[in-house]
Amino acid sequence: MAKVCYSCGKKPDFGNARSHSLRATRRRRDPNLQKVRIQEGPTMRREWVCTSCLKGFKVKKASIGARSGV
Repeated sequence: MAKVCYSCGKKPDFGNARSHSLRATRRRRDPNLQKVRIQEGPTMRREWVCTSCLKGFKVKKASIGARSGV
């Protein structure tokens, strides 16, 4: 599965890298995704979330003591 933000759906952007002579080569710009443990109802899961969603509190990170087995 591709690395896509769980919250906002941000994914890699493709385009051209241009040299001084304007020769085009393909490039890929990846979003800053972090694999975090999030709380979704009573369950916890690990998902890829972009840092802008983490800073904006768009996902609820699971607390450390909230493991299902503890």
